[in-house]
Amino acid sequence: MPKPPKPRKNLEDRHNPGIEGRREHRPGPGRVRAASSPGGSAPRAERRLWGEGWESGAAPHPHSSRVSALRPCGVVGAWVGMGVCQRTRAPWKERSQLERAALGFRKGGSGMFANGWNQTVPMEEAGSMAALLLLPLLLLLPLLLLKLHLWPQLRWLPADLAFAVRALCCKRALRARALAAAAADPEGPEGGCSLAWRLAELAQQRPAHTFLIHGSRRFSYSEAERESNRAARAFLRALGWDWGPDGGDSGEGSAGEGERAAPGAGDAAAGSGAEFAGGDGAARGGGAAAPLSPGATVALLLPAGPEFLWLWFGLAKAGLRTAFVPTALRRGPLLHCLRSCGAGALVLAPEFLESLEPDLPALRAMGLHLWAAGPGTHPAGISDLLAEVSAEVDGPVPGYLSSPQSITDTCLYIFTSGTTGLPKAARISHLKILQCQGFYQLCGVHQEDVIYLALPLYHMSGSLLGIVGCMGIGATVVLKSKFSAGQFWEDCQQHRVTVFQYIGELCRYLVNQPPSKAERGHKVRLAVGSGLRPDTWERFVRRFGPLQVLETYGLTEGNVATINYTGQRGAVGRASWLYKHIFPFSLIRYDVTTGEPIRDPRGHCMATSPGEPGLLVAPVSQQSPFLGYAGGPELAQGKLLKDVFRPGDVFFNTGDLLVCDDQGFLRFHDRTGDTFRWKGENVATTEVAEVFEALDFLQEVNVYGVTVPGHEGRAGMAALVLRSPHSLDLMQLYTHVSENLPPYAWPRFLRLQESLATTETFKQQKVRMANEGFDPSTLSDPLYVLDQAVGAYLPLTTARYSALLAGNLRI
Repeated sequence: MPKPPKPRKNLEDRHNPGIEGRREHRPGPGRVRAASSPGGSAPRAERRLWGEGWESGAAPHPHSSRVSALRPCGVVGAWVGMGVCQRTRAPWKERSQLERAALGFRKGGSGMFANGWNQTVPMEEAGSMAALLLLPLLLLLPLLLLKLHLWPQLRWLPADLAFAVRALCCKRALRARALAAAAADPEGPEGGCSLAWRLAELAQQRPAHTFLIHGSRRFSYSEAERESNRAARAFLRALGWDWGPDGGDSGEGSAGEGERAAPGAGDAAAGSGAEFAGGDGAARGGGAAAPLSPGATVALLLPAGPEFLWLWFGLAKAGLRTAFVPTALRRGPLLHCLRSCGAGALVLAPEFLESLEPDLPALRAMGLHLWAAGPGTHPAGISDLLAEVSAEVDGPVPGYLSSPQSITDTCLYIFTSGTTGLPKAARISHLKILQCQGFYQLCGVHQEDVIYLALPLYHMSGSLLGIVGCMGIGATVVLKSKFSAGQFWEDCQQHRVTVFQYIGELCRYLVNQPPSKAERGHKVRLAVGSGLRPDTWERFVRRFGPLQVLETYGLTEGNVATINYTGQRGAVGRASWLYKHIFPFSLIRYDVTTGEPIRDPRGHCMATSPGEPGLLVAPVSQQSPFLGYAGGPELAQGKLLKDVFRPGDVFFNTGDLLVCDDQGFLRFHDRTGDTFRWKGENVATTEVAEVFEALDFLQEVNVYGVTVPGHEGRAGMAALVLRSPHSLDLMQLYTHVSENLPPYAWPRFLRLQESLATTETFKQQKVRMANEGFDPSTLSDPLYVLDQAVGAYLPLTTARYSALLAGNLRI
C-alpha cells in the first residue's frame, strides 16, 4: 500500500529541522506564538514597542550562543535580540525568489539570515548591509529637518545635551548635599542651614585652600569658618545667650534638649552649652537698645570686604536674618528699607558715620541696635562690633540654631535697584542659597579657578552668584571693594585670575581704557555676568581674547534664569526644549499700550513666534517659588499672572521682553516699562541704544521716552557721553540714525552729558531722566532737537522750545 504523501512543510522549516517543536503557526500573516508562553501571543505593549508581528519573548535557538546580544535586525534597523525576535509567515505562503535571495534562503547562503531564520551572519556583514540601506534615509534626513524648520535648532543639540547633563549632575549634587545636611547631627555645624553647613564642609575638605583674597589679606576656608563662628557667637550673645568665659558650657542651668525651640528660619534655640542670660539682657555695646529677639533681622550697611562676609555668615549660623542695604542710601530711602524688612539692628561702616549723622536720631527712634564694624570715635550708643567678635572663641556653633523648618523660609533680604521707585526687600530663601551654590558649576568653573569679583555684595550678583557660587565649587575669589578699570588687568596678572564676573557696564569701562601691557599675557579664560551689549561684547573679545563670554539673565526675586552656554554673541540663553524641561519658562505676547499680556477668546495667554518680542514668564511651583517682598502683598502686585495657559496656573512675571530667534537663542529686548510708543509704534530703548553705540565718537548712550505736550505717546530722547577726544558730529549722527532706524524710532531729543546717571548696580536711570524732560530753561546740559523739515539735529534753544510747544516745530 503506497504511503500517503508527507504534508508540505513551510519554506522556512525545510532548512530548520524540528522547528515545529519550537514554533506554532496560526492563520494570518505575521502571527507567531512563542514557545516560552504556549497558547499566548506577544503582549500588547511589546507589539507597540517592536511593531506588529515582532516577538521579544520567543525562545532562543538551541544552537545560538549569543542570545542576549543586541544588534539591528532586518532592513528596518529595529534593535532585537540575536536569534530571539523573528517574524514568520503563514504556513501556506512561500517566499518569492527575490525574497529568498535577499534573506539568504539557500544552503550556505550569505544574506542577512543564512540557513534559515535562526542562523545569523557575522555582525560586520549585517551592519554593512544595514548601513547601505539606511544611507539614503540619513542623507534625506537633513532636508526633512530643514523642511520642518528644525535643523537650525538641532545643530546646537550637542551643546544642549552637554549642558542638560551638567545641569542634572549639578541638581543631583545639590540634592545630595541637602540630604546629608538633613541627616547630620543637629549639634554639629553640618546640621545647620545651607550656608552654614557648606562652609563647615569646605573647612573640612579644603581647610588650607585660599577662599578669599582682599588686597594684601588672604583667608583660607578654615579661617573663614573660624571667623564666622566668632561672629555667630557675638550675635548669639546679643540675643541673650551666655556661652561662659571659655565659650563653652557655663555650667549654670544650660538649657536641655527639651527646652530647645523647634528649628526654624531665623529661630535661635538654647542648648549645647549656651545659657540664656535673662535679666535686662543688654548685649555688649547695645547701649539702651533691647536685646535682639530670635529670628530678628540685622541690616548690613558695609562695603565689600572680609568683614561683610564674616558677619553675614555669622548671622546665618546664629539663625538671624540678614538684610543687605545699598551703601549709597541715606535719609528717607534708607529709613524706608530698614522699616520694610523689619530690621532690629544695623551694622554700619565707620566711614559712613559722618554722612549718616543726620539719620542717627531717626535710627535710634526706631529702636535699632546700632553697631559700627571697626574702631574709631563713635557716637553714643554705637560700639565696635568687630571688637566684640574678636573677643569670642572660634569654636563651632550648633547646627540646629540655623536649621530652617522649611527650605523655602526667608533667610535674607536683598533690595531691588529702585530704578522705578523706592527699593523693595526681596525675600531670599534657603532654597535659593542652595541653588546659587550650583551657579559656577553650571558655568563650567572648577575648584582651581580664581574668580575676580568687583561687584557690590548687597547685590545678588555679588553675594549669591559670586560668593555663594564660589563656595559651591570650593574655588578662590579675589574681592574688590570698588571696581577700577585701570587696575583690573594688573590685579588679574598678580593673582592669576581665570574667571571675571561682570555686570552692566564694567566691560565697557575696560574697552574704553587706553591699551596697557598688563592686558596681554593674562590667564582670564571666562567672563561671566549679565548686561553686556553686543557691540561691547565684540570689542571686549577682540581686544582681550581669546576668552569666552558667558552671558546670563536673572532677577533677584525671580524664579527663572538663563545661561548662554554656547557663547553665541548677543544672546542671554537658549530656549531649547531640553533647557525648558529643566528650567521651565515661556515667552507670551504682550501689549505695550495696555501693559498687559494678550489673551485669546478663552482668556489664556498666547506664546510668541520666532523673532517676536514676548514677555518672559515662568511657572511658580514648590521647586521654583516666588516669595515676594517684605511688606504688604500690594508690593507684589503684577508680579504673578494667573490662568496663563490653563485655568488655575500661576506664572511669575519678569517684566522683561525677550526675543527667541529661529535657532532657539534668547536675546534681551527691553524692559516693559522702558519700551514706549510713538507714532503708533513700539520703540525698544535697547535697540535704539545699540545703533547709537556703533558711532565711534559716542562712549555711552541712555535712551528713554519723554512726554511732549500735544503729542500722543512718548518721544525718544537719548542722553550721550562722548568718547575722548572726539566731538559731537550732528550731521554724521543724523545720517547714521536715519539709515539704521525706522523714522518712528529716531530720538527726537539729544542731551549731552559728562557721565550717565546710574544706580549703585550700574543700571541706567531712565525714569529719573524721563522726569527731567527737555526744557532748556531747567537743564544745564546741551540739548538738541530733531527738525524734520531741515533733516538735522539742531540746538534746542528757548525759541525752538516755545515753537515746539506751540506746534510750529514738527518733530
